This record gives sequence, C-alpha cells and structure tokens, in this order.
Amino acid sequence: MLGARAWLGRVLLLPRAGAGLAASRRGSSSRDKDRSATVSSSVPMPAGGKGSHPSSTPQRVPNRLIHEKSPYLLQHAYNPVDWYPWGQEAFDKARKENKPIFLSVGYSTCHWCHMMEEESFQNEEIGRLLSEDFVSVKVDREERPDVDKVYMTFVQATSSGGGWPMNVWLTPNLQPFVGGTYFPPEDGLTRVGFRTVLLRIREQWKQNKNTLLENSQRVTTALLARSEISVGDRQLPPSAATVNNRCFQQLDEGYDEEYGGFAEAPKFPTPVILSFLFSYWLSHRLTQDGSRAQQMALHTLKMMANGGIRDHVGQGFHRYSTDRQWHVPHFEKMLYDQAQLAVAYSQAFQLSGDEFYSDVAKGILQYVARSLSHRSGGFYSAEDADSPPERGQRPKEGAYYVWTVKEVQQLLPEPVLGATEPLTSGQLLMKHYGLTEAGNISPSQGELQGQNVLTVRYSLELTAARFGLDVEAVRTLLNSGLEKLFQARKHRPKPHLDSKMLAAWNGLMVSGYAVTGAVLGQDRLINYATNGAKFLKRHMFDVASGRLMRTCYTGPGGTVEHSNPPCWGFLEDYAFVVRGLLDLYEASQESAWLEWALRLQDTQDKLFWDSQGGGYFCSEAELGAGLPLRLKDDQDGAEPSANSVSAHNLLRLHGFTGHKDWMDKCVCLLTAFSERMRRVPVALPEMVRALSAQQQTLKQIVICGDRQAKDTKALVQCVHSVYIPNKVLILADGDPSSFLSRQLPFLSTLRRLEDQATAYVCENQACSVPITDPCELRKLLHP
Repeated sequence: MLGARAWLGRVLLLPRAGAGLAASRRGSSSRDKDRSATVSSSVPMPAGGKGSHPSSTPQRVPNRLIHEKSPYLLQHAYNPVDWYPWGQEAFDKARKENKPIFLSVGYSTCHWCHMMEEESFQNEEIGRLLSEDFVSVKVDREERPDVDKVYMTFVQATSSGGGWPMNVWLTPNLQPFVGGTYFPPEDGLTRVGFRTVLLRIREQWKQNKNTLLENSQRVTTALLARSEISVGDRQLPPSAATVNNRCFQQLDEGYDEEYGGFAEAPKFPTPVILSFLFSYWLSHRLTQDGSRAQQMALHTLKMMANGGIRDHVGQGFHRYSTDRQWHVPHFEKMLYDQAQLAVAYSQAFQLSGDEFYSDVAKGILQYVARSLSHRSGGFYSAEDADSPPERGQRPKEGAYYVWTVKEVQQLLPEPVLGATEPLTSGQLLMKHYGLTEAGNISPSQGELQGQNVLTVRYSLELTAARFGLDVEAVRTLLNSGLEKLFQARKHRPKPHLDSKMLAAWNGLMVSGYAVTGAVLGQDRLINYATNGAKFLKRHMFDVASGRLMRTCYTGPGGTVEHSNPPCWGFLEDYAFVVRGLLDLYEASQESAWLEWALRLQDTQDKLFWDSQGGGYFCSEAELGAGLPLRLKDDQDGAEPSANSVSAHNLLRLHGFTGHKDWMDKCVCLLTAFSERMRRVPVALPEMVRALSAQQQTLKQIVICGDRQAKDTKALVQCVHSVYIPNKVLILADGDPSSFLSRQLPFLSTLRRLEDQATAYVCENQACSVPITDPCELRKLLHP
C-alpha cells in the first residue's frame, strides 16, 4: 500500500515529519499496542487510550447526539458540531449535498478521544468547518466494531499505525480516502493541525474530487484483496505440531526474562498468550520447552500481580503498563481484561497449586462485583483512567489511584509492636509497596510526578525479616493498611464509569465467574455467572428472531434501556456468549445453558458463516450494507478473535452433541486461516490452541449421578481441579429423555456403580472403567 500512502500525502500536501508528538506515552493502537499512529501522510500522531469524560456546556444547544444512549456519543452532545450518529440520514445528506463524510471513532474511556474533543470539537471555528463543509459522523467503536474494523484496516494500511480517536474522511459512498488518529488543533513545527487538515481536504474535494474518488476506489479494491481469508484450494488445516512449535518459538524470542511479558514497553496482559503457553506446557510437559512455557506464563502472571498494573487497594487490573516493569499503568480498567485474567489466574492455580494465583483471581472478581456490576446481573464496560484529584479540579490520569507519602503516613500512624526499630503501619506499607517521598513515578510521566503507585517490592518473608516481625503479622498489618487506604479512596472523586453493557464482554465475564467458581469450588462465584447469563437472556436476546443484541444501557434508577432501533449482535457477541454458556454449563451442570448455547450457535452460523470461503464474517451482511469491506478478524489481541473462540466452541459443541456438522465447520474455519497461522502463528495463539485441540482427541468426562448429591459434586470438583483444556464435562442424571441423553445415545449405556456417583472418561467412543473415587479419577486425568 505504499502507493496509497504517497498519494494520500500528495492529497493533503502534508510535511513529512520526524518526532511528532509524544505518541507512546499512553496510546492504544487498534491492536492494543501503544505506538505512534499517523495520519495517512506519515505525520506521527499519538494513539488514544486514556479515559475521557463527559464535558457538556449547559449554555450551548445540544446537537442530535443528545438522543443517543452511548456514553461516548453523549460526551459529544454539546459540541458546536452538527454531529450525526452512523446511519442512513447522514449518508443521504452527504449524497444529496455532495459533501465528504468526516467519520470520528472512539470510546468513552479513551484519553486522546477526550483531548481531541476538548481541543478541537469544542472549538467554534473547527465546529463551523465540520458542520458546513462535511457531514460529521460520530461512532462508538464498542457499539459498532464493524465500522471500526473496516476503517481501521484502511488507516493501518495507509499509515504506520492506528489508534483512537480514529478520524477518517469518506466519500458519500462510504469509501475512505484520508485517515489518521489524534490531530492537535493547530500546526506545530513537525505536525499538521486539525484545522489545516480540514481546509486542505475541503480544497481538494472541490478541485480534485474525481481524482480522490478514483484513488479511493483503487485503495478499497486493494484492501479487499488483501483482507480476504478463504479456504482456497486447501483441503485441510496445517499440522498442529508445526504451527504450535513455531508459535512457541516466536513467543520465546520476545519474552522478557526479568519481568515477564512479551514486549519492552508498553506491556499488555494479553491472556490469550498465557492460555496458549499453558496448553503448550500440557502437551509438552516432559520436554524442556514445555517447562519453559509454564515458567514463562507463571512468571508473567506473578510479575503482573505484584506490579502497579494491579490495583492493590481496590483489586482488578488496569489496562496496560507504560513501562517494562509493570510499574506505572495506564489506569483505565476494562471488563474484558478482568474476565480473561480471572480465568488465567485460575488456570495458574490449577497448574501450580499456589494460592497466590487463586487469591488474585478472587480479587479480580471481587472488584467486578463491587464496581462493574448492574443490580440485575449484567456487567458494565469500563472505568476511566482520569478523574479530578479534588472536586472541581481538572481530571488527571491516575488521580484516583496514586498516593503521596504524606497521605499514607496520616492514614496509618499506628506504631507496630514488636518491630526491631521504631515503625508505624504506614512505614511498613510504604516499604513493602515501594513508596518514596519524591514519588516512585518517573518525572517524565508529567502529571503523575511526585506521586506513588503501589507495587510489591519484597516478599512477605523479606519484609518481615527486615523488621523482625512474624510473616502472618505482616500480612495482617498490610491487609489492614490497604483496607484503610481503600476506605479513604472512597472519598475521592471517582473515575467515569462506562455503564454501557455489551453482550460480548458480558459473555467473557460469565466465563470468568464460571471457570473461577468451578476451579475454586465456590458456588457464590458460579451464581454471579448464572445471574450474568440470565441478564443476557432477559435483556440482550430477542426471542422472536433468536438474535442477540449488542448493547444495552443503564437507565434512570438502574433500569435497563435499549437504543431504538436496537443494535444487533456481531460475531464476537455470539462467540463469547456461547463460550460463556458452555463454561457455565460445565460449572453448574444446568443443561438449559447448554441448550441455549446450541441455539445461539445455529443463529451465528446462519448470520455470519461464509459458505464459500469458510470461517465467520465479523458482521451480518445486512447490518454492514454499504461498508466497503466485510472482514474476518484475524488477530488475537487484548480480546481473542471471534473466529478463534468459535473454533473452540464448535469443538466443544461436537463433544456435547456428536453432531458432525460442528466438527466439519471447525476444520473448514481452521483451513481458511491456514496461511495466517503458518506465517505468523503468534498473531493467533488462541486459534493455534484450537488447531491443536482439533488434531488431538477430545475427552468426554461423564459423571453419572444426581446433580445435588455430595458424591457427584466431589467427582465434579475433582475434574475442575485439574487443568484439562481439551475436554467436555457431562452430567448424566439417568433420565433417557434429558437433553444430553437425546444428543448422545451412548450415555444411556453408562451406569452408576453400586448406586454411587460414577465417572467415565471417554475418547473416540471408548470409555474408561467406571470410577467412584475422586483420587482415582484425578490420577486418570492427570497421569
């Protein structure tokens, strides 16, 4: 696409810049990598990432976004811009008035989105330009991931990066011709300002419109060819062993031996990578590479949990670390991170038996229950990074989460008895968590200078030895100190809460609670998963059409509201909800969730399956009508690709039902992504894991017994205590008319032994001898 880049540079007559803005400070790229994003003419721009805030000016007249439900769109409802939401009204206006469309995409907790709103979209002169010479459209990327993916593909292909806010100029037929990310309002020495960009595009549209249209069509055609993912003439997917090993080697090459993780900075948690490493360990556990994979994953999880990326006061994880040490985070908290990390830490506990990991998992879910949960069972999307240090002040990044030595000393003045030197509770906590008088944040972090982020500097044993104290006494004192900080923090202005609820992320959170509850044997956590699934069925599922809705919103008094017309679900909504329901069935043994998962999978196949090329499109053909591309997501990033998750779901559904169609679809999907997995398997670790599972034998673990009986629960808990990713857990209650008995006739041949709950481990239609002792079952599952 180099030709496109050069052409776009000529269109805008933009200077080729060097340093640009300090892009890497807090950015988030479209693939969740913090890097300098650019306008398509190669002018470096910072990518968005920090949280934004509602900034309404009551004396101004609201624009039409005031009628929207999205928190992000509502943040722009008082801009002096004639904003339109994405829709036919805007497209018709552009065609009728022959104006280019200015498309601006972001999300409500995005810092650079907020910066651009404050600097440019609140500017009266820029507002006039946008309203008079363009049809300006605002999109919440979390509401319309299809729109975001299509135009981000363009921005990435025609520049050196991508991120949010994403700003793209389109023809009235929705074809992109110029794009970029954050623009400062005015020109600098090496950067072009937003006002200048608008004036130059206006001029080019008037003078060279035909050239713009021709080149836009050429770029779109090239993107269409480049983004095609299809079975082609391939019959089968590649060898799992080969792809697996290549993926591991690529991860090993980028691994940070000292601090864990897989990049210098910024560092993202990327649970899909950790999940791959656990699976790789299981299939290579007798080899050096297998041990290495386990060590890489466990060390990364431990360093993250000790670092500042974890909120040691209120629990949960921030979005990413701005440094190699996991020390200073970007403070935004995303629901999808909490969901996936709860599973990762639970799996680490399964593998290691170390309660350090299970404690972290429980802390994550405690945070979600307290701060990201709707009273009816659903889960909110995110908490912002920014908040005012004090009421009435301008929001600052991390203000809610950082501390000074003075604050801690005032909150924790009590003397510690028995220490070998004079010591207060505050001094003990500051020593353990690395707080200093000057602040433990680099001066280059700007507004965080002089502040401290809590990060574990020493083990409990070392801290205890340093002051001659008992380890348990230190643990108690630290926990008590953290609780006092937590209570004090409640009095600070809270970060903005994005109370939008997304089906996809709620599906991930159902998995988070279900898997963790099952592994730890805590019914209370499984109940949260059950309530989440009930919320999805009650508020985000249309019974008449069998379709999921993408979004719902918190209304007055905690009610649940929907947009009108509703925003229908995308592929990721179905894939992640189906995964959540399968996990919930295995945790609760309530077959109604499995039945609903099968129905949703049928609907997903009808709406998104590519019958010619294989795999699933990200959006419905009808919903994406008019968009220049219909894409298949081909990267596992901060969230797994919906195709990767679907591959796992199809394998599990085949195990639960025996329906050959599920397996055929899975093989076809994996074959369609063959080339991507061969070339860059590290881009699709979750799909590589599915490829391995498909080419191995799936275990059907059947427990014959009464769901509520103590002996049944003991066998079920035994299964959950062992890390076995490539399995389905089935409860056979002896009822030949039950849903699972109808799906799998062989279940009727399995009997309880001496009227006790009995387990069978089945592979390739052959079952083990009956087992009634949980210890014997564990030996069989984990030889």
